[in-house]
Amino acid sequence: MTMGSNVSLTALSENVGSAIVSLGWSSPTGEGDADVSVLLLDGHGKVRSDADFYFYNNPVAADGSVQLLGKEPTGDGSEDRISFDLTAVPVDVERIVVAASRYEGARFGELDDLKVTLADSVGESLLRFVIEDAGQVSAIIFGELYRRGEEWKFRAVGQGYESGLAGLATDFGVDIEDDEAEAAQEPGVGSPGAPPQAPLEAVPAPRPPAEEEAAPKKRTARPRTAKKKVTPPRAPAKSLAENESWRQARLFPVSALKNDRDRETRATSVLLSVMTQVPRFGRRITAPFGAPSGRMETFTEVSLPHGDTPRRPDGVIRVERAGKLWTALVETKTNGNPLKSDQVQAYMDIAARRGYEAVITLSNDVALEGSPLVDVKIDRRRKHQVALWHLSWAEVAHQAQMLIRHEGVGNAARTWLLQDLLHYLQHDNSGCHGFQNMGAAWVPVRNGINDETLCQGDPRALEVVESWERLIRQVCLRLGGELGQKVLPAQRTRRGTDPGARRTRLAEQLCLEGRLQAELRVEGAPGLLSISADLRTAKLRTSLEIPAPEQGYPLTWAKRLVRRLADAPADLHVETLVEGETGGPRGTLERLRPEPADLLPKDGSTRITGFRLSLFKSMGSGRGSAESGFIRSVDDAVHRFYTSVVVHLDSPAAGRTAVKERVAAG
Repeated sequence: MTMGSNVSLTALSENVGSAIVSLGWSSPTGEGDADVSVLLLDGHGKVRSDADFYFYNNPVAADGSVQLLGKEPTGDGSEDRISFDLTAVPVDVERIVVAASRYEGARFGELDDLKVTLADSVGESLLRFVIEDAGQVSAIIFGELYRRGEEWKFRAVGQGYESGLAGLATDFGVDIEDDEAEAAQEPGVGSPGAPPQAPLEAVPAPRPPAEEEAAPKKRTARPRTAKKKVTPPRAPAKSLAENESWRQARLFPVSALKNDRDRETRATSVLLSVMTQVPRFGRRITAPFGAPSGRMETFTEVSLPHGDTPRRPDGVIRVERAGKLWTALVETKTNGNPLKSDQVQAYMDIAARRGYEAVITLSNDVALEGSPLVDVKIDRRRKHQVALWHLSWAEVAHQAQMLIRHEGVGNAARTWLLQDLLHYLQHDNSGCHGFQNMGAAWVPVRNGINDETLCQGDPRALEVVESWERLIRQVCLRLGGELGQKVLPAQRTRRGTDPGARRTRLAEQLCLEGRLQAELRVEGAPGLLSISADLRTAKLRTSLEIPAPEQGYPLTWAKRLVRRLADAPADLHVETLVEGETGGPRGTLERLRPEPADLLPKDGSTRITGFRLSLFKSMGSGRGSAESGFIRSVDDAVHRFYTSVVVHLDSPAAGRTAVKERVAAG
């Protein structure tokens, strides 16, 4: 966004009942920082009272509409996150101002990369506004949320105040006495060590160091914010065990699990307990299901009446916010055990009668759009309707991995809890491994393709296509967890948006050509990552197309590309894409390194449109995820291609990124 521009949130996402606004900056010295503040304004542009001013000593609104989540380290700077529940904002509040201020004479011109971003309730980033030249101001309004009829909009503001936080707050009606306004501008005055001023604390003094005493001290720089993030060590400390057979004690042991019932009970209890103890993780899991942000309680092995025989769902989640309660039943399966329709139907009926909002199923299977895992009947005559949601164990592991490796959860104890949960889920004995079986149709379809007996319209081909789509979604979760970036299956709009029709076309293609194909969109990559499984040759191909630069000479492009791929595998295939032809010159990287000019067409007048990079790998034959299985081979192929090829390439230019974002995520 640019300064002064505005946008409707509902035009960007359907999940804008709540939103996360993040203010970020970096410092050349690593010591610069600022404090965020939020003001709720009425129709006259003023706060209704001083209680409408939120800062580090007043971080949470009683009605849950505003919550300052604190700082997150980002590289060489920091980011302050603010949660807004827009459905809870009082009706007489028409604008919400989001600002930040510096202290002790510091100015925003001393900071770099000033920006504000906004994400919806499921974490999807919707907008970004960068403040280019802050100048010598000590307070800035980054942006504001405001009502227009029944919807909320966001405006990029970027207005600075040389008078600092006191001047900003005064403009919006916060009651500040003269002495206190001066205190907010002078170093040391207004801090806990200074003589008491006016009693009003609406405009805070700079946050003092924890060790500050009553006597004035020499000004000290704030600690580098990037050091605040709690992350696991990259390399484990050397073990004190006497030999390698000793196993480290775990909070969630798996050695005592004897059968599927034990695995389901343990997995449910472990997950639900960690969700309550690590609020950010619990919020990540429940937000997509419509749960509010609030105090969470979880229960296992509950007994609920249902006819003559009580039912015992695996768990219950209850979230309270501002006196309102959101409740969901949880049904869990581990290993390859399928969900049972009659069991889920009973829980849907119980939830409807008791006023629960949702039933959440949790298993190793992956739900597909337009293809429910279980068939249930919903009585539309009921006044209260219940939502049915599905969660894969792979998605649970992905969210834990994202928080542990890339985002942080606030302190070491919570990080340790998430680490132990992730260790439990990834253990062979837990039964929570994610999608692991291509299904009973996999072997017959492969054999039918090899001996050319598979006919179009065979329902087994459609089963394989659905399993392939589930596998691709899981591959995206695993790769995204490792990279800390969004990885999504992509579907080009020209192929249609109806999921059932799309799968039918892919099944016909599988029967005719013997190939399964998919594309992944990786945030920051210069193009879509393609994966193709040729069942006739038993080969996997991972590839990526790079558009040709808009300026320069073809020979320069070829040399630069080969130079960037200096550390890529020697067996990488590089193909030149030319206009109006099916393919141009090609060769392995090993052959092209001494002669990049071999990538140029012999006819110098032929226009080069780009380059295609490909790696080939033998695919596993088994339908499972063992070392020789198909699932493991696909996972390994995508991981190898990204980590050995894509990481060496430049991100796309801004214009090309806009074009690629028109590709709809599947």
